[in-house]
Amino acid sequence: MRIVGLTGGIASGKSTVSNLFKSHGVPVVDADVVARDALKKGSGGWKKVVAAFGEEILLENGEVNRPMLGQIVFSDPDKRQFLNRLLAPHISSGIFWEVVKLWLKGYKVIVLDVPLLFEAKMDKFTKPIIVVWVDPETQIKRLMGRDKSSEEDAGNRINAQMPLDVKRNKADIVIDNTGSLDDLNEQFQKVLIEVSKPLTWTQYWLSRNGALIILASLTSGVVLCIKALS
Repeated sequence: MRIVGLTGGIASGKSTVSNLFKSHGVPVVDADVVARDALKKGSGGWKKVVAAFGEEILLENGEVNRPMLGQIVFSDPDKRQFLNRLLAPHISSGIFWEVVKLWLKGYKVIVLDVPLLFEAKMDKFTKPIIVVWVDPETQIKRLMGRDKSSEEDAGNRINAQMPLDVKRNKADIVIDNTGSLDDLNEQFQKVLIEVSKPLTWTQYWLSRNGALIILASLTSGVVLCIKALS
C-alpha cells in the first residue's frame, strides 16, 4: 500500500486538494474527522479534555464547544501543546484503524490528510509527502475572509502552526495554491498521475494482495513439508 501524506496550513487549500482526491476515487483518511470523533461526548478524549479545561468548554448538549476551545489554545502555546498531548494517542489510534480498514478492502493507494503531519512525526509513515502551499499574505487574507476574523486572530492561528515555507522544504511534492482553482486543478492532475504510479515491490508486498500471496506461499510450503515428512 502507498500511503500518501497530505498536509498544509490553515486556509492553504489542503481540504480542497483532499476533496479532489476523493472525487477521483482515492480514499482519504482525514485526521480532522478522526480528531472530532476523539472529542465526542463520553469518549476517552472528551473525558481528558473536560477534566483538563473544565466544563465551561461544553455546550448545553454536553459536546465540546470547539470554537471556544480553539480560542483558548491558539492564544497560548503551552495549552495548545497540552491539548495535543491529551488527544494524540486517541487520534493516532483512530488513524491507524482507518488505514487498516482501507488495507483490508484492498486499496493500493490512500491519502493521509494530517495538518500536523510533521509535528506529529507521522511523515515517516508516508511517501510521497504533498504540501499545499500559499504565501503568507494570501493565507491571512483567505483566513480572514473565510472565518470573518480579525487580522490579529488570523495571525495568531497561522503563527500557531509550523510555517508553510518550512513544510514546503520537507515536501516531496509542492502544490502552489496561490493562483486560481483552474491552476490548482491543473497541478492536481499531475500529482494524481504521480501518486497513481505502479507500487514499488516493497509497497506491493505490504498491500493486502501482496500479504495474501505471501500467506498462500507460506501455507503451500508448510503443506509440502508436512507431506514430505509423512
